[in-house]
Amino acid sequence: MYLQVVGILVAIVLTCFAWIKHRYQFWKQRSVAYIVPEFPYGNFGTLGKREHIAPITQRHYDYFRQLNVPYGGVFMLTAPLLYIFDTKLIKTLLVKDFHYFPNRGVYFNERDDPLSAHMFAMEGQKWRTLRAKLSPTFTSGRIKMTLPLVMEVCNRFCDHLHESLRSSSEVEMHDLLSRFTIDVIGACAFGIECNSFLEPDNEFRRYGKIAFDKLRHSPLVVYLMKAFRSYANALGMKQLHDDVSSFFMRVVKDTIEYREREQTVRNDFMDLLLKLKNTGRLESGGEEIGRLTFEEIAAQAFIFFTAGYDTSSTAMTYTLYELALNQEAQEKARQCVKDTLSKYDGELSYEAVSEMNYLEQCINETLRKHPPVAILERNADKDYQFAETGLVLRRGQKIMIPIYAIHHDPTHFPDPEQYRPERFAPDEVAKRDPYCYLPFGEGPRICIGMRFGSLQAKMGLASLLDRFRFSTCARTQIPVKYSRTNFILGPANGVWLRAEEL
Repeated sequence: MYLQVVGILVAIVLTCFAWIKHRYQFWKQRSVAYIVPEFPYGNFGTLGKREHIAPITQRHYDYFRQLNVPYGGVFMLTAPLLYIFDTKLIKTLLVKDFHYFPNRGVYFNERDDPLSAHMFAMEGQKWRTLRAKLSPTFTSGRIKMTLPLVMEVCNRFCDHLHESLRSSSEVEMHDLLSRFTIDVIGACAFGIECNSFLEPDNEFRRYGKIAFDKLRHSPLVVYLMKAFRSYANALGMKQLHDDVSSFFMRVVKDTIEYREREQTVRNDFMDLLLKLKNTGRLESGGEEIGRLTFEEIAAQAFIFFTAGYDTSSTAMTYTLYELALNQEAQEKARQCVKDTLSKYDGELSYEAVSEMNYLEQCINETLRKHPPVAILERNADKDYQFAETGLVLRRGQKIMIPIYAIHHDPTHFPDPEQYRPERFAPDEVAKRDPYCYLPFGEGPRICIGMRFGSLQAKMGLASLLDRFRFSTCARTQIPVKYSRTNFILGPANGVWLRAEEL
Protein backbone atom coordinates (compact mmCIF):
# COMPACT_ATOMS: atom_id res chain seq x y z
CA MET A 1 0.00 0.00 0.00
CA TYR A 2 2.82 2.37 0.98
CA LEU A 3 4.63 1.70 -2.30
CA GLN A 4 1.43 2.34 -4.24
CA VAL A 5 0.98 5.76 -2.59
CA VAL A 6 4.61 6.64 -3.27
CA GLY A 7 4.23 5.52 -6.86
CA ILE A 8 1.13 7.67 -7.33
CA LEU A 9 2.88 10.72 -5.84
CA VAL A 10 5.93 10.18 -8.04
CA ALA A 11 3.68 9.87 -11.09
CA ILE A 12 1.88 13.12 -10.18
CA VAL A 13 5.18 14.95 -9.67
CA LEU A 14 6.58 13.67 -12.97
CA THR A 15 3.37 14.58 -14.80
CA CYS A 16 3.46 18.11 -13.36
CA PHE A 17 7.14 18.44 -14.25
CA ALA A 18 6.47 17.29 -17.82
CA TRP A 19 3.52 19.72 -18.14
CA ILE A 20 5.57 22.66 -16.85
CA LYS A 21 8.48 21.80 -19.15
CA HIS A 22 6.07 21.63 -22.09
CA ARG A 23 4.38 24.86 -21.01
CA TYR A 24 7.69 26.70 -20.95
CA GLN A 25 8.13 25.81 -24.64
CA PHE A 26 5.02 27.86 -25.49
CA TRP A 27 6.78 30.77 -27.19
CA LYS A 28 9.46 28.60 -28.78
CA GLN A 29 6.78 26.49 -30.45
CA ARG A 30 5.33 29.68 -31.96
CA SER A 31 8.72 30.99 -33.14
CA VAL A 32 8.48 34.02 -30.82
CA ALA A 33 11.65 35.41 -29.24
CA TYR A 34 11.47 34.78 -25.49
CA ILE A 35 13.44 34.86 -22.24
CA VAL A 36 14.02 31.45 -20.67
CA PRO A 37 11.84 31.22 -17.54
CA GLU A 38 12.68 29.75 -14.15
CA PHE A 39 10.19 27.68 -12.18
CA PRO A 40 8.02 28.60 -10.30
CA TYR A 41 7.92 32.37 -10.98
CA GLY A 42 8.71 32.34 -14.67
CA ASN A 43 10.48 35.61 -15.51
CA PHE A 44 9.21 37.59 -12.48
CA GLY A 45 10.94 35.92 -9.54
CA THR A 46 11.97 39.19 -7.84
CA LEU A 47 8.57 40.94 -8.19
CA GLY A 48 7.41 42.36 -4.88
CA LYS A 49 10.22 40.62 -2.98
CA ARG A 50 13.25 42.61 -4.07
CA GLU A 51 12.01 45.12 -6.64
CA HIS A 52 9.12 46.85 -8.37
CA ILE A 53 7.92 45.62 -11.75
CA ALA A 54 9.45 48.68 -13.50
CA PRO A 55 13.13 47.58 -13.36
CA ILE A 56 12.11 44.00 -14.18
CA THR A 57 10.34 45.09 -17.37
CA GLN A 58 13.28 47.40 -18.16
CA ARG A 59 15.66 44.42 -18.16
CA HIS A 60 13.29 42.41 -20.32
CA TYR A 61 12.91 45.34 -22.71
CA ASP A 62 16.69 45.81 -23.01
CA TYR A 63 17.07 42.12 -23.87
CA PHE A 64 14.45 42.19 -26.61
CA ARG A 65 15.58 45.58 -27.97
CA GLN A 66 18.91 44.00 -28.91
CA LEU A 67 16.97 41.50 -31.00
CA ASN A 68 15.01 44.26 -32.77
CA VAL A 69 11.66 42.45 -32.50
CA PRO A 70 8.17 44.00 -32.36
CA TYR A 71 7.17 41.77 -29.45
CA GLY A 72 8.65 39.17 -27.14
CA GLY A 73 7.46 36.38 -24.87
CA VAL A 74 7.91 35.88 -21.14
CA PHE A 75 6.10 33.89 -18.43
CA MET A 76 4.29 35.03 -15.31
CA LEU A 77 4.51 31.80 -13.27
CA THR A 78 3.58 29.33 -16.04
CA ALA A 79 1.27 31.68 -17.98
CA PRO A 80 2.63 33.05 -21.27
CA LEU A 81 2.66 36.84 -21.56
CA LEU A 82 3.47 38.82 -24.71
CA TYR A 83 5.32 42.15 -24.46
CA ILE A 84 4.47 44.67 -27.19
CA PHE A 85 7.31 47.04 -28.16
CA ASP A 86 6.55 48.43 -31.63
CA THR A 87 4.68 51.75 -31.35
CA LYS A 88 2.65 51.15 -34.52
CA LEU A 89 1.56 47.81 -33.14
CA ILE A 90 0.73 49.44 -29.79
CA LYS A 91 -1.53 51.90 -31.61
CA THR A 92 -3.22 49.05 -33.49
CA LEU A 93 -3.92 47.03 -30.36
CA LEU A 94 -5.04 49.92 -28.14
CA VAL A 95 -7.09 51.84 -30.71
CA LYS A 96 -7.83 50.22 -34.08
CA ASP A 97 -8.28 46.67 -32.76
CA PHE A 98 -9.36 47.71 -29.26
CA HIS A 99 -12.40 45.40 -29.46
CA TYR A 100 -10.00 42.43 -29.36
CA PHE A 101 -8.28 43.75 -26.21
CA PRO A 102 -10.90 45.75 -24.29
CA ASN A 103 -10.15 44.50 -20.77
CA ARG A 104 -7.33 45.07 -18.32
CA GLY A 105 -7.69 41.72 -16.59
CA VAL A 106 -7.82 43.36 -13.15
CA TYR A 107 -9.40 41.30 -10.37
CA PHE A 108 -12.83 42.35 -9.12
CA ASN A 109 -15.65 40.68 -7.23
CA GLU A 110 -19.00 42.46 -7.52
CA ARG A 111 -20.77 40.20 -5.02
CA ASP A 112 -18.33 40.05 -2.10
CA ASP A 113 -16.16 43.11 -2.72
CA PRO A 114 -18.41 45.72 -4.43
CA LEU A 115 -15.86 48.54 -4.24
CA SER A 116 -13.57 46.52 -6.50
CA ALA A 117 -16.18 46.66 -9.31
CA HIS A 118 -15.17 50.13 -10.46
CA MET A 119 -14.63 51.46 -13.94
CA PHE A 120 -10.88 50.69 -13.99
CA ALA A 121 -11.62 46.98 -13.49
CA MET A 122 -15.02 46.41 -15.11
CA GLU A 123 -15.25 44.56 -18.42
CA GLY A 124 -17.49 44.09 -21.43
CA GLN A 125 -20.86 45.79 -21.73
CA LYS A 126 -20.89 46.79 -18.06
CA TRP A 127 -17.71 48.79 -18.57
CA ARG A 128 -19.02 50.41 -21.77
CA THR A 129 -22.27 51.43 -20.07
CA LEU A 130 -20.47 52.81 -17.03
CA ARG A 131 -17.93 54.72 -19.14
CA ALA A 132 -20.75 56.31 -21.17
CA LYS A 133 -22.46 57.42 -17.96
CA LEU A 134 -19.35 58.86 -16.33
CA SER A 135 -17.48 60.44 -19.26
CA PRO A 136 -19.67 63.60 -19.21
CA THR A 137 -18.70 64.19 -15.57
CA PHE A 138 -15.07 64.79 -16.59
CA THR A 139 -15.54 67.49 -19.25
CA SER A 140 -13.44 70.66 -18.96
CA GLY A 141 -16.50 72.66 -17.92
CA ARG A 142 -17.35 70.36 -15.04
CA ILE A 143 -13.73 70.07 -13.91
CA LYS A 144 -13.52 73.88 -13.93
CA MET A 145 -16.34 74.00 -11.37
CA THR A 146 -14.13 72.19 -8.82
CA LEU A 147 -11.36 74.80 -9.08
CA PRO A 148 -12.41 76.84 -5.99
CA LEU A 149 -12.26 73.66 -3.90
CA VAL A 150 -8.75 72.83 -5.19
CA MET A 151 -7.61 76.44 -4.65
CA GLU A 152 -8.73 76.32 -1.04
CA VAL A 153 -6.57 73.26 -0.42
CA CYS A 154 -3.60 74.89 -2.23
CA ASN A 155 -3.77 77.85 0.16
CA ARG A 156 -3.94 75.57 3.21
CA PHE A 157 -0.97 73.61 1.87
CA CYS A 158 1.24 76.66 1.42
CA ASP A 159 0.27 78.04 4.84
CA HIS A 160 1.12 74.69 6.45
CA LEU A 161 4.52 74.54 4.72
CA HIS A 162 5.21 78.12 5.82
CA GLU A 163 4.59 77.10 9.45
CA SER A 164 6.59 73.87 9.11
CA LEU A 165 9.69 75.77 7.99
CA ARG A 166 9.83 77.52 11.35
CA SER A 167 11.05 74.27 12.92
CA SER A 168 13.00 72.69 10.03
CA SER A 169 13.90 73.57 6.45
CA GLU A 170 13.99 69.88 5.49
CA VAL A 171 10.62 68.39 4.60
CA GLU A 172 9.42 65.02 3.33
CA MET A 173 7.50 66.11 0.25
CA HIS A 174 5.80 62.81 -0.60
CA ASP A 175 4.07 62.82 2.78
CA LEU A 176 2.97 66.46 2.41
CA LEU A 177 1.77 66.00 -1.16
CA SER A 178 -0.17 62.88 -0.16
CA ARG A 179 -1.99 65.06 2.37
CA PHE A 180 -2.62 67.63 -0.35
CA THR A 181 -4.21 65.12 -2.73
CA ILE A 182 -6.23 63.54 0.11
CA ASP A 183 -7.72 66.94 0.91
CA VAL A 184 -8.43 67.73 -2.76
CA ILE A 185 -10.16 64.41 -3.38
CA GLY A 186 -12.00 64.56 -0.05
CA ALA A 187 -13.38 67.95 -1.06
CA CYS A 188 -14.09 67.21 -4.75
CA ALA A 189 -15.34 63.63 -4.49
CA PHE A 190 -16.95 63.45 -1.06
CA GLY A 191 -17.57 67.04 -0.01
CA ILE A 192 -15.56 66.42 3.15
CA GLU A 193 -12.85 68.63 4.66
CA CYS A 194 -10.19 66.13 5.66
CA ASN A 195 -7.79 68.74 7.12
CA SER A 196 -4.84 66.40 6.56
CA PHE A 197 -2.32 69.15 7.32
CA LEU A 198 -3.72 69.58 10.83
CA GLU A 199 -4.76 65.93 11.25
CA PRO A 200 -2.28 63.82 9.26
CA ASP A 201 -3.75 60.60 10.65
CA ASN A 202 -7.36 61.34 9.68
CA GLU A 203 -9.54 58.43 8.57
CA PHE A 204 -9.22 59.13 4.84
CA ARG A 205 -5.45 59.16 5.02
CA ARG A 206 -5.26 56.14 7.32
CA TYR A 207 -7.48 53.96 5.16
CA GLY A 208 -5.85 55.25 1.96
CA LYS A 209 -2.46 54.11 3.22
CA ILE A 210 -3.88 50.71 4.17
CA ALA A 211 -5.39 50.33 0.69
CA PHE A 212 -2.03 51.06 -0.97
CA ASP A 213 0.69 50.02 1.46
CA LYS A 214 -0.81 47.04 3.29
CA LEU A 215 -2.14 44.81 0.56
CA ARG A 216 -4.52 42.05 1.57
CA HIS A 217 -2.63 39.49 -0.54
CA SER A 218 0.90 39.00 -1.84
CA PRO A 219 1.65 39.85 -5.51
CA LEU A 220 1.67 36.10 -6.27
CA VAL A 221 -1.81 35.58 -4.81
CA VAL A 222 -3.11 38.70 -6.60
CA TYR A 223 -1.83 37.31 -9.88
CA LEU A 224 -3.49 33.95 -9.24
CA MET A 225 -6.76 35.74 -8.41
CA LYS A 226 -6.54 37.60 -11.73
CA ALA A 227 -5.62 34.49 -13.69
CA PHE A 228 -8.38 32.36 -12.14
CA ARG A 229 -10.98 35.01 -11.37
CA SER A 230 -14.04 32.77 -11.68
CA TYR A 231 -12.63 30.40 -9.07
CA ALA A 232 -11.51 33.26 -6.81
CA ASN A 233 -14.98 34.83 -7.10
CA ALA A 234 -16.61 31.52 -6.22
CA LEU A 235 -14.40 31.32 -3.11
CA GLY A 236 -15.42 34.87 -2.17
CA MET A 237 -11.87 36.23 -2.34
CA LYS A 238 -11.52 39.98 -1.87
CA GLN A 239 -8.85 42.45 -2.94
CA LEU A 240 -9.61 45.11 -0.31
CA HIS A 241 -9.37 44.88 3.45
CA ASP A 242 -12.78 44.65 5.10
CA ASP A 243 -12.18 47.75 7.22
CA VAL A 244 -11.24 49.77 4.13
CA SER A 245 -14.42 48.68 2.34
CA SER A 246 -16.58 49.37 5.39
CA PHE A 247 -15.11 52.85 5.81
CA PHE A 248 -15.68 53.95 2.21
CA MET A 249 -19.14 52.41 1.99
CA ARG A 250 -20.10 54.22 5.20
CA VAL A 251 -18.67 57.56 4.01
CA VAL A 252 -20.50 57.36 0.67
CA LYS A 253 -23.76 56.31 2.37
CA ASP A 254 -23.54 59.15 4.91
CA THR A 255 -22.67 61.69 2.21
CA ILE A 256 -25.58 60.67 -0.01
CA GLU A 257 -28.07 60.68 2.88
CA TYR A 258 -26.91 64.08 4.13
CA ARG A 259 -27.02 65.75 0.71
CA GLU A 260 -30.41 64.34 -0.17
CA ARG A 261 -31.83 65.26 3.22
CA GLU A 262 -30.39 68.80 3.29
CA GLN A 263 -30.61 69.29 -0.51
CA THR A 264 -26.97 70.41 -0.48
CA VAL A 265 -25.29 71.32 -3.78
CA ARG A 266 -21.47 71.58 -3.98
CA ASN A 267 -20.77 71.29 -7.73
CA ASP A 268 -18.39 68.41 -7.14
CA PHE A 269 -17.99 64.84 -8.39
CA MET A 270 -20.45 63.44 -5.85
CA ASP A 271 -23.14 65.90 -6.99
CA LEU A 272 -22.89 64.54 -10.51
CA LEU A 273 -23.07 60.93 -9.32
CA LEU A 274 -26.16 61.77 -7.28
CA LYS A 275 -27.87 63.32 -10.30
CA LEU A 276 -27.24 60.11 -12.22
CA LYS A 277 -28.54 58.05 -9.29
CA ASN A 278 -31.78 60.00 -8.94
CA THR A 279 -32.62 61.10 -12.49
CA GLY A 280 -30.23 59.40 -14.89
CA ARG A 281 -29.37 62.90 -16.17
CA LEU A 282 -26.58 65.38 -15.43
CA GLU A 283 -28.80 68.38 -16.17
CA SER A 284 -32.51 68.96 -15.69
CA GLY A 285 -34.13 68.26 -19.03
CA GLY A 286 -30.81 67.00 -20.42
CA GLU A 287 -30.08 63.75 -22.20
CA GLU A 288 -30.85 60.63 -20.20
CA ILE A 289 -27.61 58.75 -19.60
CA GLY A 290 -28.83 56.10 -17.18
CA ARG A 291 -29.16 55.71 -13.45
CA LEU A 292 -26.42 54.55 -11.08
CA THR A 293 -26.98 52.22 -8.13
CA PHE A 294 -25.56 52.96 -4.67
CA GLU A 295 -22.91 50.25 -5.15
CA GLU A 296 -21.86 51.79 -8.48
CA ILE A 297 -21.58 55.24 -6.89
CA ALA A 298 -19.51 53.85 -4.02
CA ALA A 299 -17.18 51.98 -6.39
CA GLN A 300 -16.62 55.04 -8.63
CA ALA A 301 -16.03 57.31 -5.64
CA PHE A 302 -13.51 54.76 -4.34
CA ILE A 303 -11.56 54.56 -7.60
CA PHE A 304 -11.64 58.37 -7.90
CA PHE A 305 -10.00 58.41 -4.47
CA THR A 306 -7.46 55.64 -5.03
CA ALA A 307 -6.54 56.62 -8.60
CA GLY A 308 -6.08 60.28 -7.71
CA TYR A 309 -4.50 59.91 -4.29
CA ASP A 310 -1.21 58.15 -4.95
CA THR A 311 -0.70 58.80 -8.66
CA SER A 312 -1.01 62.60 -8.40
CA SER A 313 0.97 62.95 -5.17
CA THR A 314 3.74 60.76 -6.59
CA ALA A 315 3.90 62.70 -9.88
CA MET A 316 4.07 66.03 -7.99
CA THR A 317 6.71 64.66 -5.61
CA TYR A 318 8.97 63.51 -8.45
CA THR A 319 8.50 66.84 -10.24
CA LEU A 320 9.78 68.76 -7.20
CA TYR A 321 12.57 66.20 -6.77
CA GLU A 322 13.73 66.65 -10.37
CA LEU A 323 13.43 70.44 -10.14
CA ALA A 324 15.50 70.39 -6.93
CA LEU A 325 18.21 68.55 -8.89
CA ASN A 326 17.83 70.94 -11.87
CA GLN A 327 17.77 74.46 -10.48
CA GLU A 328 17.78 76.08 -13.93
CA ALA A 329 14.59 74.23 -14.88
CA GLN A 330 13.07 75.14 -11.50
CA GLU A 331 13.74 78.85 -12.05
CA LYS A 332 12.28 78.65 -15.52
CA ALA A 333 9.16 76.92 -14.18
CA ARG A 334 8.84 79.52 -11.42
CA GLN A 335 9.16 82.38 -13.88
CA CYS A 336 6.50 80.75 -16.06
CA VAL A 337 4.17 80.67 -13.03
CA LYS A 338 4.89 84.24 -11.97
CA ASP A 339 4.56 85.68 -15.49
CA THR A 340 1.23 83.94 -15.97
CA LEU A 341 -0.10 85.00 -12.57
CA SER A 342 0.84 88.64 -13.22
CA LYS A 343 -1.20 88.46 -16.43
CA TYR A 344 -4.24 87.28 -14.40
CA ASP A 345 -3.86 89.71 -11.46
CA GLY A 346 -2.31 87.05 -9.24
CA GLU A 347 -5.32 84.74 -9.50
CA LEU A 348 -4.69 81.05 -10.10
CA SER A 349 -7.65 80.71 -12.45
CA TYR A 350 -8.45 77.86 -14.83
CA GLU A 351 -7.26 80.00 -17.74
CA ALA A 352 -4.02 80.91 -15.93
CA VAL A 353 -3.22 77.27 -15.17
CA SER A 354 -3.94 76.34 -18.79
CA GLU A 355 -1.30 78.83 -19.98
CA MET A 356 1.54 77.58 -17.75
CA ASN A 357 3.15 75.72 -20.62
CA TYR A 358 6.64 75.20 -19.22
CA LEU A 359 5.27 73.91 -15.93
CA GLU A 360 3.21 71.42 -17.93
CA GLN A 361 6.36 70.38 -19.80
CA CYS A 362 8.04 69.73 -16.45
CA ILE A 363 5.15 67.53 -15.31
CA ASN A 364 5.16 65.67 -18.65
CA GLU A 365 8.89 65.02 -18.39
CA THR A 366 8.39 63.74 -14.86
CA LEU A 367 5.66 61.38 -16.07
CA ARG A 368 8.04 60.17 -18.76
CA LYS A 369 10.87 59.48 -16.35
CA HIS A 370 8.73 58.24 -13.44
CA PRO A 371 5.37 57.07 -14.86
CA PRO A 372 3.09 56.25 -11.90
CA VAL A 373 1.81 53.15 -13.72
CA ALA A 374 4.78 51.28 -15.18
CA ILE A 375 2.89 48.82 -17.40
CA LEU A 376 -0.33 48.50 -19.38
CA GLU A 377 -2.02 45.11 -19.41
CA ARG A 378 -4.76 43.86 -21.73
CA ASN A 379 -6.47 40.48 -22.08
CA ALA A 380 -7.47 39.08 -25.46
CA ASP A 381 -11.28 38.96 -25.53
CA LYS A 382 -11.22 36.74 -28.61
CA ASP A 383 -8.60 35.07 -30.81
CA TYR A 384 -6.34 37.64 -32.48
CA GLN A 385 -3.94 37.19 -35.41
CA PHE A 386 -1.05 39.59 -35.92
CA ALA A 387 -1.16 40.76 -39.54
CA GLU A 388 2.60 40.95 -40.10
CA THR A 389 3.66 37.62 -38.61
CA GLY A 390 0.55 35.46 -38.43
CA LEU A 391 1.04 34.82 -34.71
CA VAL A 392 -2.29 33.96 -33.05
CA LEU A 393 -3.12 34.94 -29.48
CA ARG A 394 -5.94 32.91 -28.02
CA ARG A 395 -8.81 34.31 -26.02
CA GLY A 396 -7.75 34.98 -22.44
CA GLN A 397 -4.05 35.39 -23.18
CA LYS A 398 -2.39 38.58 -21.99
CA ILE A 399 -0.35 41.34 -23.62
CA MET A 400 1.74 43.84 -21.70
CA ILE A 401 3.04 47.25 -22.83
CA PRO A 402 6.11 48.21 -20.75
CA ILE A 403 5.47 51.95 -20.41
CA TYR A 404 8.39 52.62 -18.06
CA ALA A 405 10.86 50.90 -20.38
CA ILE A 406 9.54 52.58 -23.54
CA HIS A 407 9.79 55.96 -21.78
CA HIS A 408 13.47 55.18 -21.13
CA ASP A 409 14.31 54.01 -24.66
CA PRO A 410 17.03 56.30 -26.10
CA THR A 411 15.67 55.80 -29.62
CA HIS A 412 12.55 57.68 -28.50
CA PHE A 413 14.09 59.92 -25.84
CA PRO A 414 17.86 60.52 -26.24
CA ASP A 415 19.75 60.47 -22.89
CA PRO A 416 16.63 59.14 -21.16
CA GLU A 417 18.02 59.49 -17.62
CA GLN A 418 18.47 63.23 -18.14
CA TYR A 419 15.57 65.44 -17.00
CA ARG A 420 14.79 67.75 -19.92
CA PRO A 421 11.34 69.43 -19.93
CA GLU A 422 12.17 70.81 -23.38
CA ARG A 423 11.42 67.35 -24.79
CA PHE A 424 7.76 68.33 -24.47
CA ALA A 425 7.94 71.64 -26.28
CA PRO A 426 5.34 71.56 -29.10
CA ASP A 427 7.90 71.28 -31.90
CA GLU A 428 9.68 68.37 -30.16
CA VAL A 429 6.41 66.54 -29.50
CA ALA A 430 5.44 66.92 -33.16
CA LYS A 431 8.61 65.06 -34.25
CA ARG A 432 7.91 62.06 -32.02
CA ASP A 433 5.62 59.05 -32.38
CA PRO A 434 2.83 59.76 -29.86
CA TYR A 435 2.64 56.09 -28.88
CA CYS A 436 6.06 56.13 -27.22
CA TYR A 437 4.63 58.29 -24.40
CA LEU A 438 1.71 56.70 -22.58
CA PRO A 439 1.52 57.85 -18.92
CA PHE A 440 -2.29 57.73 -18.98
CA GLY A 441 -2.73 54.81 -21.37
CA GLU A 442 -4.40 55.32 -24.75
CA GLY A 443 -7.50 54.38 -26.70
CA PRO A 444 -11.03 53.97 -25.30
CA ARG A 445 -9.61 52.95 -21.90
CA ILE A 446 -7.41 56.01 -21.49
CA CYS A 447 -7.54 57.39 -17.94
CA ILE A 448 -10.90 59.16 -17.58
CA GLY A 449 -9.59 61.45 -14.81
CA MET A 450 -6.51 62.59 -16.76
CA ARG A 451 -7.60 66.23 -17.04
CA PHE A 452 -8.60 66.52 -13.40
CA GLY A 453 -5.30 64.97 -12.28
CA SER A 454 -3.38 67.39 -14.49
CA LEU A 455 -5.29 70.39 -13.12
CA GLN A 456 -4.71 69.28 -9.53
CA ALA A 457 -0.98 68.78 -10.09
CA LYS A 458 -0.46 72.08 -11.93
CA MET A 459 -2.36 74.10 -9.33
CA GLY A 460 -0.49 72.49 -6.43
CA LEU A 461 2.94 72.91 -8.03
CA ALA A 462 2.23 76.46 -9.22
CA SER A 463 1.22 77.45 -5.68
CA LEU A 464 4.41 75.95 -4.23
CA LEU A 465 6.82 77.34 -6.82
CA ASP A 466 5.30 80.81 -6.47
CA ARG A 467 6.17 80.92 -2.76
CA PHE A 468 9.03 78.46 -2.18
CA ARG A 469 12.36 77.31 -3.61
CA PHE A 470 13.34 73.65 -3.37
CA SER A 471 16.80 72.08 -3.27
CA THR A 472 18.42 68.83 -2.22
CA CYS A 473 19.61 68.18 1.32
CA ALA A 474 21.64 65.54 3.16
CA ARG A 475 18.54 63.31 3.43
CA THR A 476 17.70 63.43 -0.28
CA GLN A 477 18.09 59.96 -1.79
CA ILE A 478 19.85 60.25 -5.16
CA PRO A 479 18.83 58.42 -7.24
CA VAL A 480 15.42 57.87 -5.71
CA LYS A 481 14.56 54.24 -4.94
CA TYR A 482 11.17 52.83 -5.88
CA SER A 483 8.90 50.94 -3.49
CA ARG A 484 8.92 47.23 -4.33
CA THR A 485 5.42 46.49 -3.01
CA ASN A 486 3.27 49.37 -4.27
CA PHE A 487 1.65 48.96 -7.70
CA ILE A 488 2.19 52.71 -8.17
CA LEU A 489 5.81 53.69 -8.89
CA GLY A 490 6.21 55.44 -5.55
CA PRO A 491 9.38 56.32 -3.60
CA ALA A 492 10.47 53.65 -1.11
CA ASN A 493 11.83 56.06 1.49
CA GLY A 494 9.99 59.28 0.79
CA VAL A 495 11.58 62.33 -0.86
CA TRP A 496 13.33 64.75 1.47
CA LEU A 497 14.02 68.25 0.14
CA ARG A 498 15.10 71.59 1.56
CA ALA A 499 12.45 74.30 1.16
CA GLU A 500 12.94 78.01 1.65
CA GLU A 501 10.38 80.77 1.44
CA LEU A 502 10.91 83.35 -1.29
